[in-house]
Amino acid sequence: MNISKSEQLFSRAQNSIPGGVNSPVRAFKSVGGNPIFLKRAKGAYLYDVDDNKYIDYINSWGPMIMGHAFEPVVEAIQKKAADSTSFGAPTELEVEMAELVKSMVPNVDLIRMVSSGTEACMSAVRLARGYTGRNKIIKFEGCYHGHADAFLVKAGSGVATFGIQTVPGVTAGVAADTLTAAYNDLDAVKSLVTANKDQIAAIIIEPVAGNMGCILPQEGYLQGLRKICDEEGIVFIFDEVMTGFRLAQGGVQERLNVDADLVTYGKVIGAGMPVGAFGGKLEIMQQIAPLGNVYQAGTLSGNPLAMIAGYTLLQHLKENPSIYTELEEKTTYLKNGLHKVLEAAHTPFVINQMGSMISVHFSQQPVVDFASAAAADNALFNRFFHAMLKRGIYLPPSAYETWFLSNALTQEELDATIRAAEESLKEVL
Repeated sequence: MNISKSEQLFSRAQNSIPGGVNSPVRAFKSVGGNPIFLKRAKGAYLYDVDDNKYIDYINSWGPMIMGHAFEPVVEAIQKKAADSTSFGAPTELEVEMAELVKSMVPNVDLIRMVSSGTEACMSAVRLARGYTGRNKIIKFEGCYHGHADAFLVKAGSGVATFGIQTVPGVTAGVAADTLTAAYNDLDAVKSLVTANKDQIAAIIIEPVAGNMGCILPQEGYLQGLRKICDEEGIVFIFDEVMTGFRLAQGGVQERLNVDADLVTYGKVIGAGMPVGAFGGKLEIMQQIAPLGNVYQAGTLSGNPLAMIAGYTLLQHLKENPSIYTELEEKTTYLKNGLHKVLEAAHTPFVINQMGSMISVHFSQQPVVDFASAAAADNALFNRFFHAMLKRGIYLPPSAYETWFLSNALTQEELDATIRAAEESLKEVL
């Protein structure tokens, strides 16, 4: 029996890397089997070490909005690398990047670059606490804001995938300061605010959730949270690590016309490089050092390779706003095609979509929060995932993750995906 190169590499990796992977969801534990090791990608396609080819619906978990190895970004990185990969000192490019973000995003007066989405969210919460003088935060079950201690209470993404309810290493004190409510349940938030009067520094939310599948905010929900924050002096934080520059140039703030006080970014803002950012209203952002006393720092923040990658991609998106229309049309085409084959398969299903984010749930009820996502037939999703993978379609290896489309996808690839779904459903049902 021949052992694939991916299997060989995974066996080898487990001797030197915990679980053989550097981020848990890559381990395929949720869906079963062993992970595939990739060696290159171009456009809409991934290529593994065994030379198999896949249509990609992860796109590095969001940033590859124009597809892999987008030539303007690759060329910009190559050129900038000749000047050095890092200085640890200010550059003109950092200024240009901040100005570009401000020109695209409503309601951002100042922005600070960091190196990951986790770092951005962690820093935004610290800033909210420093600004308000309060300690508690409200987050939502199934939302994932990175792996900082406060965010691992009833989190989504890999935490949900692995069924980890209590994370060792997160102290009772931190957990006590993190209040949780069900997504889309405004009354639950009102009750928490009433029970913790003048103690809540921030409400942090994925305004369109992507870490329990793609979960949309119900009509009036975000506006209701905005009203609570205004009335109670609470800092409203949008985690737009996934949605920023993907659902619109100005993210969810623009698309749904709801202003946050602070916004966090990652994924698209770095074009695949390790970049995050947090920004927002002047009166809050000026509390960050060196302007204020809320300390945050990063040796590699704003490094030139990350900045030129992100700047090049964002400039392209700004100059070509029709990309967002094209992406939505492609995603709607995929949704309609999947709807048709799922309906013909006579199995309960729900498809959630906004813009170029989409998820399929084998559920008999609407999927509007973590509880309804968890109640779906996720064992069927796991079988569907492997059937699709066998047919060259690379989906997120968890029912709790949104799919991300890139504009490199053509109708031919979308049609191939729909055909693969039809064949896969016949196999697994």
